[in-house]
Amino acid sequence: MGSLIELKEIAKIYQMGSLEVKALQSISLEINENEYVALMGPSGSGKSTLMNIIGCLDTPTKGEYILNNTDVSRLEDNQLAEIRNKEIGFVFQTFNLLARYSALENVALPLIYAGMGKEEREVRAREVLKQVGLEDRMTHKPNELSGGQRQRVAVARAMVNKPSIILADEPTGNLDSKTSIEIMELFSEIHRLGNTIILVTHEEDIAEHAHRIVRLIDGLVGSDEKNIQVV
Repeated sequence: MGSLIELKEIAKIYQMGSLEVKALQSISLEINENEYVALMGPSGSGKSTLMNIIGCLDTPTKGEYILNNTDVSRLEDNQLAEIRNKEIGFVFQTFNLLARYSALENVALPLIYAGMGKEEREVRAREVLKQVGLEDRMTHKPNELSGGQRQRVAVARAMVNKPSIILADEPTGNLDSKTSIEIMELFSEIHRLGNTIILVTHEEDIAEHAHRIVRLIDGLVGSDEKNIQVV
């Protein structure tokens, strides 16, 4: 297993008028292929900023970020967008589905940006919807689905491009406890099939599903430990 993500002394400083806000001070972290990592920390610890940098939604002020052997820390926005579409599948707390589109159309959307033909897109979208247990809900629109089903659509959309990383930001934040467990079981299954998963959460019981827990405090790594219970 090779190193998929290498963060070397990553810092992120926001300029707010004359004030400098150090969201990340110096983060060094390695994540290997097929790891399942939870990023935890209180509000203001820097976990959202770190997630945005890992997800190529933002660039660091200082330091180096190597993703799949590419230094992405200094790329332009259009290059970052290309890397995001190819390497990273996002799952958000709020699902971020398009209301007018069916589950199938929502899942196929990233494949349009990847330049895939219509027939091929549909075949691949059906494949992943089946994988997340929604083969009988493909033509339904988001408002015709439960919260758990909507999150399954979002997970399928994240997987459709066969990305290196699934990046999940508080993926159970809008779900009840029973549905949360089902979604976390789905992530465990995706991990078993070979995906690298990075989970951002402030909930201990959700983090317990991961095999490694990295805790941030004041823009630094406070602890980085294997989760013995699930390994």
